Amino acid sequence: ACTGIENIDEAITLLEQNNWDLVAAINGVIPQENGILQSEYGVETLHGPAYGPSSHSPAASSTPSSSSAFRHVVPSRQIVERQPRMLDFRVEYRDRNVDVVLEDSSTVGDIKHILENELQIPASKMLLKGWKTGDVDDSTVLKSLHLPKNNSLYVLTPDLPPPSSSHSGALQESLNQNFMLIVTHREVQREYNLNFSGSSTIQEVKRNVYDLTSIPVRHQLWEGWPPSATDDSMTLAVSGLTFPCHRLTVGRRSSPVQTREQSEEQCTDVHMVSDSDGDDFEDATEFGVDDGEMFGVASSALRKSPMMPENAENEGDALLQFTAEFSSRYGDCHPVYFIGSLEAAFQEAFYGKARDRKLLAIYLHHDESVLTNVFCSQMLCAESIVSYLSQNFITWAWDMTKEANRARFLTMCTRHFGSVVAQTIRTQKTDQFPLFLIIMGKRSSNEVLNVIQGNTTVDELMMRLMAAMEIFSAQQQEDIKDEDEREARENVKREQDEAYRISLEADRAKREAQEREMAEQFRLEQIRKEQEEEREAIRLSLEQSLPPEPKEESTESVSKLRIRTPSGEFFERRFLASSKLQVVFDFVASKGYPWEEYKLLGTFPRRDVTQLDPNKSLLEVKLYPQETLFLEAKE
Repeated sequence: ACTGIENIDEAITLLEQNNWDLVAAINGVIPQENGILQSEYGVETLHGPAYGPSSHSPAASSTPSSSSAFRHVVPSRQIVERQPRMLDFRVEYRDRNVDVVLEDSSTVGDIKHILENELQIPASKMLLKGWKTGDVDDSTVLKSLHLPKNNSLYVLTPDLPPPSSSHSGALQESLNQNFMLIVTHREVQREYNLNFSGSSTIQEVKRNVYDLTSIPVRHQLWEGWPPSATDDSMTLAVSGLTFPCHRLTVGRRSSPVQTREQSEEQCTDVHMVSDSDGDDFEDATEFGVDDGEMFGVASSALRKSPMMPENAENEGDALLQFTAEFSSRYGDCHPVYFIGSLEAAFQEAFYGKARDRKLLAIYLHHDESVLTNVFCSQMLCAESIVSYLSQNFITWAWDMTKEANRARFLTMCTRHFGSVVAQTIRTQKTDQFPLFLIIMGKRSSNEVLNVIQGNTTVDELMMRLMAAMEIFSAQQQEDIKDEDEREARENVKREQDEAYRISLEADRAKREAQEREMAEQFRLEQIRKEQEEEREAIRLSLEQSLPPEPKEESTESVSKLRIRTPSGEFFERRFLASSKLQVVFDFVASKGYPWEEYKLLGTFPRRDVTQLDPNKSLLEVKLYPQETLFLEAKE
């Protein structure tokens, strides 16, 4: 009733843009002077009568019925003025986007003025497009266009030449695109789906078609090239091909001297290429050589070198040649091939720690397959495939072109994977190559998860690699868990063994210490016994050497000595006064107190008798007629 909008879809769209706020939606559509606001007392009209069902009619607006939808109310309080509405514009110009935020009271010219400062383009040269109401002029007020909050516009500058940087950016984007060429071989009615990057030249396409159809480039008769494709050195990006898919037809150009029977005979088998075919030599000028060079070294350069030598004795040397030839044909961006035998590849992929194990990818090459060139250049050398293989796979390769190499691989396959897998590969036709085998190592055997044929796409190849990786990851997590549990058990056992070993060493060390202590005690005891025996022998010898004790009634002068031991015991003896002091020392030593360890002290006066001359007599040292002496151990 307010806006006159009768389309329910348009009304719902406006409500959704305003988050289902009825008042905001109406204010965004009707002119501001007739807008409405939600006050504290309900819906109030502002600056004039409200819109009714026929509000767009001047006659109807003056009738009483025009106020039937929203009655004119004069509030008792001051009416809240409407805030300006902000509009957001995303303006696109070539490869740039500019965000502009303005009030709805601004004009289209204000937007151009802002863009003039941002894009450095005069406003007079701009055509601002994208208005839902059609073209507008610079003086148009934005609120009169009833725009939603978010808007998208674009700028055209037909009077200005396109900048070179933008052109080069678009060209670079085209060079990075992949074109699908559906080439129909007219004589045999066979289609080839070939993927080429935009940077490939028309000449490269024709040479690839020569590999598929055996029609030399100069004898190829094409239909379907755009009129702009006038030079074979032109890239596909600038040739005018339809992106992403373009259809072409190729046939053999008839020669004046060639009969129909010859033509039919040549078309019988498009895959057979004879080294003696005269067309090969006629086409030599396309490679920059003359006829004389074709019969020399240059002729061998045109034929591809084998990917792998036949009957190679060492698999590592064969893989080195395979990698070098693969790089020369398809560039350096390719999977990193494992150099070594298939058994060594198994060891690298499957027999390390569970966390370090990987899937094994076996690439089986075949030069005679029509899919080989496309599979290698477009799929196997794609950066995403190369990166994924290098992170999650060990990649091993083999060339199945030569029969000897094929038989050798089938023997290896039977030995490692069983006869079923070998038979599956043996029954593959040449045009089904190349093959990509995904192998997962298990505890007791090796399982072939997937056999991918050459007729696939990059996305499908990636999906199948990822699917195999999911199966492998689940198995790897189980192996990691089992390995961790086994290592935990082994760690506990090692710790127990180490503790037992330390305990044994401690016991042995303790036992050895005890034995050493006992041996030392025994040795000391032996020394002590020997010393005691020696001392006893000395004592006995001294005791036997002593002169006899004189009797009391002896007529000679006799000195009576009383000697006190350190333990408090006393022993007495009579000596002749003429006896030497040494006799007293020998007597004391015979009692177990050698003068080397003890000293003999006198009482009055206190003196050390052992310091006296032992050759003097007792009379001379004044130990006559009697004396009390005591023994004291020397320090």
